[in-house]
Amino acid sequence: MKTKEILSAQDLIAALEENNGDYKGVTWYRGHADEAWNLVPGYYRIENGPPESTLIKRFKQSAAMLISVTPKDSFDWLFLMQHYGVPTRLLDWSENPLVALYFAVSDVEGHEGKNAVLWSLRPSELNKNAGINDADEEFFIPSFEDEELLNYSVETLRQNSRSQMKPLATIATRNNERIQAQHGVFTIHHNEQIPIEAVGDSSHVIKYIVPHDRKVYMSKQLELLGFTKFQLFPELASIGEIIKRGLA
Repeated sequence: MKTKEILSAQDLIAALEENNGDYKGVTWYRGHADEAWNLVPGYYRIENGPPESTLIKRFKQSAAMLISVTPKDSFDWLFLMQHYGVPTRLLDWSENPLVALYFAVSDVEGHEGKNAVLWSLRPSELNKNAGINDADEEFFIPSFEDEELLNYSVETLRQNSRSQMKPLATIATRNNERIQAQHGVFTIHHNEQIPIEAVGDSSHVIKYIVPHDRKVYMSKQLELLGFTKFQLFPELASIGEIIKRGLA
């Protein structure tokens, strides 16, 4: 697995040009406030947690009266749960590296002295480890509606709890303002609790390390470029937080 230190937004752009200049497929990105965190979804970071189907039942029980459109299947329920902070088998990624960099460097509180990380992922290369390799489309990435995702559904995993498949990169309909603003895409884990960076020979990921003493500087760079909380979270709560910060 490649690693590289970046000290500014300019460093990141130069590194992306160097590492992706000849690559024809798409690249996705994810930011972590602490370089020690692995690429494992929230559900698999719960110790002795309940079955995923139980979490969905609990969420449905209280969420049903609060939503205007009922999710059509278990994947849609997972998206909604992920959106509101319930641990799932999903990991959020962005097609925009500066969006991911924002999440890496803006969350300083509680992570003082910790280096941040911007992860770069070639999704179609990850998927080859799961046997997804379309002869007609070199850089094929399935959607949640495609048959390749059937084995990753809540219902299938519940019936085949001992089967294990590699994590998969997939796209979903951007059906809310937040996922659209963040250029959101996903990886989804199966029963195997392997970090994405440990799949295969790890050549599908690059780890860009941001030293802890550069977080604030790079966060200010992103603000100058228009990457603010309101842009990425276009909600009333974001406006209130930005105004309060300006009064401090």
